[in-house]
Amino acid sequence: MAHLEPLDRESLPQFADRFERYDRIRGFLPNSILTMSRRPAIAEAFMQLNQAILYEGTVPEALKMMVAYMSSSAAGCRYCQAHMANLSSVYGVSDEKLQAMWYFEESDLFPESEKAALRLALNAGGVPNTADESHFDELKKHFSEAEIVEIVASIALFGYLNRWNDTMATAMEDVPQKLAERAIGPAGWQVGKHAASARQPKENEDNG
Repeated sequence: MAHLEPLDRESLPQFADRFERYDRIRGFLPNSILTMSRRPAIAEAFMQLNQAILYEGTVPEALKMMVAYMSSSAAGCRYCQAHMANLSSVYGVSDEKLQAMWYFEESDLFPESEKAALRLALNAGGVPNTADESHFDELKKHFSEAEIVEIVASIALFGYLNRWNDTMATAMEDVPQKLAERAIGPAGWQVGKHAASARQPKENEDNG
């Protein structure tokens, strides 16, 4: 059950343009943002960072979404796994590839460049962090230093989100839950504490 209910988006008119972008790309507005918006400066800073990391630069968006999915899987955040499986799908990653993600080393679905990025995400996303020089040696075969910064930034961004959503038990939205059940459910994903029942608002609860 979510520890804090998301705010009503209509109470946050200053973010209307940003919220419309979420609707346009993802098909829904994340409850994580609506919860975070109790401190608008934090939500604003996060959304700016999210934009700069995931949607700007020269690393393909699909790869950054897969990197975020892998690091979230290593961290164990089911909310972020579902969200990044959904965004990976939006950017053209097949269900077959998503289901094979945990076994990317043995899969022919992933080129060596993607394997290098996913290997770093797997090792950097867990606790303790086991990323080392060998991971960067492999990355440098495929990516510029600026692109490596994008990849590491994608992992680090989800270090924040994994902690946020796993701690808050953020309620899962319908769109990512349905995608996750279809695409990564066969690989073992379950909604867990982010279940739909947690999305139901309590009567007379003060959401402000």
